[in-house]
Amino acid sequence: MVTALITGGTSGIGAEFARTYARRGHDIVLVARDEARLASSAAELRALGAPTVETLSADLSDRDAALRVAERLESPDAPVDILVNNAGFGVRFKLLTTDYEALDRALDVMNRAVFVLGGAAARSMKQRGRGQIINVSSTAGFVTMGAYSAIKTWVTVYTEGLANELRGTGVTATALCPGWVRTEFHERAGIAGSSIPDVMWVEAEPTVAAAVRAADRGRVIVVPSARYSFLMFIVRHLPRTTVRWVSRKLSSSRDHETTTAGAGTH
Repeated sequence: MVTALITGGTSGIGAEFARTYARRGHDIVLVARDEARLASSAAELRALGAPTVETLSADLSDRDAALRVAERLESPDAPVDILVNNAGFGVRFKLLTTDYEALDRALDVMNRAVFVLGGAAARSMKQRGRGQIINVSSTAGFVTMGAYSAIKTWVTVYTEGLANELRGTGVTATALCPGWVRTEFHERAGIAGSSIPDVMWVEAEPTVAAAVRAADRGRVIVVPSARYSFLMFIVRHLPRTTVRWVSRKLSSSRDHETTTAGAGTH
């Protein structure tokens, strides 16, 4: 029996991963902060076909909580075969910010926890000679749009490095780099999305399906959807001066959108 552990597994992309693995008949370990949402998600997953659903309430910005999840990943009595490092949130603060509390939380959840949990899963899986680690990154990591880009660039490069260290062990590491996915993620981040053309939005289900296929094939980086694959191919071959110019234009548009949306709520 295959067991998949998903962080941030009660909403958005994480919830879609959980549903996908439940339909495959995998056992699920859900990690999230909200115990009520964990309970309702567990019931849904059992109905979809998951033989067992274990829930772990953990705030991954709490380093002790992250270590508890790491201990679960290294449990010899209940091995985890698939780790999906999905927990995260949008950050809008500038690189010149002095809000170090917000910075620390973002880095703890989306960088440090990914490192700690990825390492725990890799050690355990390596001993058994099989396993998959999927780290949810972003196409934002290919551009230069402030703190979120920097955070997600780290996730992608970390995954590539982990894949190098695991090469030949039977364990794979895959970075999922989606574009604009229709989930509650952007609403929580205060991004209205009105300036994003409809053609740039993709759905969670095909995004996760692409990640699962890529992990099954041992691919290290996957950019879901043909249009984003094409765009990121171009971005990765553009001069960095051009990437920075485009990023400035996109950042300016998003800042205007947020200001306009905020003004409309008063």
